[in-house]
Amino acid sequence: MILGGKRDESLNLPTNDSISVTLDTAQLHAKTTVMLKSHFKEDRIWLNGKEEDIQNTRLQNCLTMIRKHSQLSGYTENWKVHICSKNNFPTAAGLASSAAGYACLTAALAKLYKIDGDISRIARSGSGSACRSVMGGFVRWYMGSNKCGIDSLAKQIVPASHWPEMRILVLVVSDEQKKVPSTVGMKRSMETSQLLQHRIMHIVPERANKMQQAIVEKDFKTFAELTMKDSNQFHAVCLDTYPPCIYMNNISNNIMNLVHSYNNAVNDVKVAYTYDAGPNATLYLLEKDVPVVIGVLDHVFPPPSDNAIEYRRGLPVEGIKPSQGLLEKLKFQKYPPGQLKYMIYTKVGDGPIYLDNLQDHLLDNYGNPVNCS
Repeated sequence: MILGGKRDESLNLPTNDSISVTLDTAQLHAKTTVMLKSHFKEDRIWLNGKEEDIQNTRLQNCLTMIRKHSQLSGYTENWKVHICSKNNFPTAAGLASSAAGYACLTAALAKLYKIDGDISRIARSGSGSACRSVMGGFVRWYMGSNKCGIDSLAKQIVPASHWPEMRILVLVVSDEQKKVPSTVGMKRSMETSQLLQHRIMHIVPERANKMQQAIVEKDFKTFAELTMKDSNQFHAVCLDTYPPCIYMNNISNNIMNLVHSYNNAVNDVKVAYTYDAGPNATLYLLEKDVPVVIGVLDHVFPPPSDNAIEYRRGLPVEGIKPSQGLLEKLKFQKYPPGQLKYMIYTKVGDGPIYLDNLQDHLLDNYGNPVNCS
């Protein structure tokens, strides 16, 4: 269930509750190393091999809150921190890289500064959606009502182990950065979209409760239908925004139509799609249905001929060639190879993990980046 807007940008307070699924870090992850030293002259950060501006407001909000809650000895108060982070998936392309990045950063800094307990509020100071990603499984971010945001925090609905059959296919249509960043689009929608106001007041409260109940009861049909309806309404809000924020493209729409055609062909709701602020599709389905769905995707959107080895990533799986009867029911044209750049097959994950092996570290003993690109 997608976040619609922010009622307070400085505190990252949302206009509505939202629900997310944390993906398994073995397939999709941000990795971050943090180091605190007395001789560091200034705070510094590197992202995907490039040094970024540490004065970024969201970064400073996160660092300020971390230092405020620090349990380290007082003599470290003025020590500077070096941060190195990288993603193994596209950044700023509608795949929640901001949520993953700030959740990972917050978890690493909290461990470094010996902060115990709930860190979702700290993560929220950097990226609103990150407050959900510091937890595993299915997570709900409660918007809260307090002006200072003390009651705006995330809580786990159920852990990943509650619904072990749930699987996710991420279909990467484009790995380029989107033209309208999420925060810009969100602000524009808040200022201009009447549909967003209707969604906030009349749609999301009831829908969030129904979604939570579907997750608890492992009711896939209800979960799937609510997921797709919420994605559709989010992008309707984007189009209702002035000027409109257009995140999906023709391939995105074709994937959406294929999902509905497939569900109609099998006379059941077996697959659900959702799109964040970008063209890339996230499909939810149960493990038993994965091989045939991948077979359908491979038929309709053949892998690029020059990239076949890297095309399918994540958990190992073999697609099943769809029957002629199924293809006739789908009534869907076959597209030229390479319309999808690649797909990632994954499952629900348990949230942040800490890596003790020195070979995983992204900073050397002097605080300089290594293996960060």
